[in-house]
Amino acid sequence: MKTALAVAAHPDDIEFLMAGTLILLKNQGYEIHYMNLSTGNCGSIETDSSTTTEIRLKEAQNSAKIMGAQFHDPICNDFEIFYELDLLRKLTSIVRLVKPSVILTHSPSDYMEDHMNTSRLAVTAAFIRGVPNFAADYSATNNYDCAVYHALPHSLLDPLRRKVIPELFIDTSSVHHVKREALEAHRSQQNWLEDSQKMNSYIKSMEQFSLTVGTMSGRFQHAEGWRRHLHVGFSEEGFDPLKDLGERYLTNNDYKFE
Repeated sequence: MKTALAVAAHPDDIEFLMAGTLILLKNQGYEIHYMNLSTGNCGSIETDSSTTTEIRLKEAQNSAKIMGAQFHDPICNDFEIFYELDLLRKLTSIVRLVKPSVILTHSPSDYMEDHMNTSRLAVTAAFIRGVPNFAADYSATNNYDCAVYHALPHSLLDPLRRKVIPELFIDTSSVHHVKREALEAHRSQQNWLEDSQKMNSYIKSMEQFSLTVGTMSGRFQHAEGWRRHLHVGFSEEGFDPLKDLGERYLTNNDYKFE
């Protein structure tokens, strides 16, 4: 069976940025997997770290269930996602276990370090999935084709306020209601995101982002934008499994390779 793995930093990041594409892959016959590296323990202005961890774990598990995804436990806390050996070994083990042909993860340039470090860890874990001399809980796999896709950053800007342009668009309109339901599972985030990131409604913020990307496509109502990681070390040059989504896949002719 074909598998897809979404690797994000915090509970609700997958729902904001990747859930539509992940659900569409499930509808195409993929087994889908859901993993946040962090517990989300700092994501509250109302409860302590331990209580917040418990709340957000249940919310993430419920969200994964709504999407029909297999849930993988977090491996660290907020603001402790560093590009370091222990986390790399743990994430490599998950990649070797799941054997995804599609990995969805954060943009390598985003507004916060947790997102960018998650992106780096996901890329390296995918690269060394078939390196037998790198020790992890699961043995190396064969070097099957694996495509890594980077989501768009929040606000569509990199840390220096430069606009990030997607290489391709995925039409998520048909599954937007499921994406919204999955995000609604993270009810604890309303006050936190309003206080910390000025999102008056985290649901409305997601929907506005989705509509904005859809408008950028020139074709779709709701969309998610992606950039494909360089194939070297991961797959054959032309391996682009999101193309299997057919009419829901659109190449951005304005995207420039540098």
